[in-house]
Amino acid sequence: MSTHLRLLGFLRPYMKQVVFAWFVVAMTAVTTMIMPQLLRWAVDTGLKPNYPGIGVTITRPVTAADEQILVDNAASLQVGQRFRLGDEVLEVKAIDGNTVTVDRGNLRDHAAGTELARARPEYAGKTETLLLAAGAILGVALLRGVFTYWMQFLGEWLSQHVAYDLRNKIYDRLQRQSYAYHDKQQTGQLMSRATQDVESTRMFIQLGALRLLDMILRIVVAVAFMVTSNLVLTLVAWSLMPLVAWQSIRIQLKSRRLWMGVQEQLGRLTTVLQENLSGVRVVKAFSREPYEDEKFRREAEELFNWNIRQNRIQAQSNPFYQAAAMLSQVIVLWVGAVMITNGDLSPGELIAFLSYLTLMIMPMRMLGFIVQMFARAGASGERIFEILDAESAVKEKPDAIELRDIRGDVRFENVSFSYDAVSPVLRDVSFEVPAGKVVALLGPTGSGKTTIVNLLPRFYDVTGGRITIDGIDVRDVTLTSLRANIGIIQQDVFLFSATIRDNIAYGAVDATQEQIIEAAKIARIHDFIMSLPEGYDTWVGERGITLSGGQKQRISIARTLLLDPKILILDDSTSSVDTQTEYLIQQALAAVMKGRTTLVIAQRLRTVKNADQILVMRGGTIAERGTHEELIALDGLYREIYDLELRDQEEALKRFSGSALTGSQPVDGSAG
Repeated sequence: MSTHLRLLGFLRPYMKQVVFAWFVVAMTAVTTMIMPQLLRWAVDTGLKPNYPGIGVTITRPVTAADEQILVDNAASLQVGQRFRLGDEVLEVKAIDGNTVTVDRGNLRDHAAGTELARARPEYAGKTETLLLAAGAILGVALLRGVFTYWMQFLGEWLSQHVAYDLRNKIYDRLQRQSYAYHDKQQTGQLMSRATQDVESTRMFIQLGALRLLDMILRIVVAVAFMVTSNLVLTLVAWSLMPLVAWQSIRIQLKSRRLWMGVQEQLGRLTTVLQENLSGVRVVKAFSREPYEDEKFRREAEELFNWNIRQNRIQAQSNPFYQAAAMLSQVIVLWVGAVMITNGDLSPGELIAFLSYLTLMIMPMRMLGFIVQMFARAGASGERIFEILDAESAVKEKPDAIELRDIRGDVRFENVSFSYDAVSPVLRDVSFEVPAGKVVALLGPTGSGKTTIVNLLPRFYDVTGGRITIDGIDVRDVTLTSLRANIGIIQQDVFLFSATIRDNIAYGAVDATQEQIIEAAKIARIHDFIMSLPEGYDTWVGERGITLSGGQKQRISIARTLLLDPKILILDDSTSSVDTQTEYLIQQALAAVMKGRTTLVIAQRLRTVKNADQILVMRGGTIAERGTHEELIALDGLYREIYDLELRDQEEALKRFSGSALTGSQPVDGSAG
């Protein structure tokens, strides 16, 4: 129930509309439930049926075999007249003094003193009263139509606004989570929660919340009218409600668990689909289509089974609610007929009771649907609040300051970090990068290079020590201002499904066309862009799939250069380009890096040799530090890496530089 209350809490910004919706729902219920009373008034007052006695009483007991009865005043009877004797309807065949010969259809014994009554009612109503009743019924029906329209419209309006707010909150929360959160999450599960789970809560707001109020008001109004009319028949009419309530609670508890399974399995299916579409080229390259088909089929079959189990519960519950409603009508009709016969109930009151039960059949039929909706909304709400309640491991202090006009001095002071409490990734790392200097990070895979550059913009937070910029702890400044001063060219380049211009200007949306072109020229990608039919308006595919690795790298470089940051992080930014393209990019970056503090994860010799300091990482610690010449002379880990990986690059670079100087290689920036 707490989950449902939290979901209803999203209605707070729209309290004016909610209050109006409640008024409309109340009026819809009242105008609906007042109709039976108008029918009762029309029958009992407009028609005014009457079953008067005829002033004749039998004077001798009548047995089941008697066809002649002795009465006290037979003069008021006529041959062919029908009258009632208890539960029998008799027809007069002959009259001899006070002895009356009758035709008996349903023989019963009757005691002396039983009074004869007319078999057919008399009507003492007025046409004016019937016309007034008809006008009242028509007017109430029109009002109910107006209120029903507004109830449905406001229900949809409120539910769509709540869904809109929920999606925005989910998206905003996901955007503000740290890398650590996304490391543990599956994209398909997050997508499912932002779509299917939000849709379930929208239906809960639209139908569950407002329709539940409508049902409650209908029940309250109906009980009030029915109790004031006839308490005994009211108890008879609602005799099955405890059984209905018990069934509803049982189904609610069972359905919630099943709906949770449905939503979780839907997330797993979405994950498989998302991964398959993202990696479709890998699937085709390895001819794994049959395997992927089977994997998707298994997840789809599991989702099918969860839905079948849930639908079986619903299929069992709906007939129960309908049967309960119809059985109530049968019981009320039978008991009411007996009460009319005994004079304890008027025909109008019975019609009103039957009308109430008819009006209650639809709510009782919907009860199963609403119970299912509440169960599904509860399961979906829990999954949504898992996202909204998640706290980011990287939090901004309430009194965080703006980082402005920095020089770019970066210092790591005894920094340690681990993704969990068991396996440390960095241990007591300390180094300094003076403003405008370049530090290259080198080392085998898993040595901690990428972790170092991820800690500076606070994608993760250190677990020990601190990182400062111009002497200010990065945890003391706002995340926005911190990252605005740091330009990052990532190893895994991501481009959005947009134009090339949009991708370059992603971090500087106010940039002019001239600034975009200048950044592209520095990144040696302008000539390639201009060779395209649509130039900067060329639309790139998802994740930039229509571009080569080198082209994506250079667009990423242009995107970062447009920010003009004081600090640069180059995460192996030339690893996806050929030697010629690397040579051109390095020429451009040499000018861009001038005057900027730069940390670069490098596997290319040219980047390493131009660095002011090289940090050789091993096992989460700095194994060696110094310049290229110093580390070569040291004859340690760096010399080993140089001999295995970098020496061949140096020789190739020398050959390329010589050929470039003689003009044997094109220098147009179009290489991929």
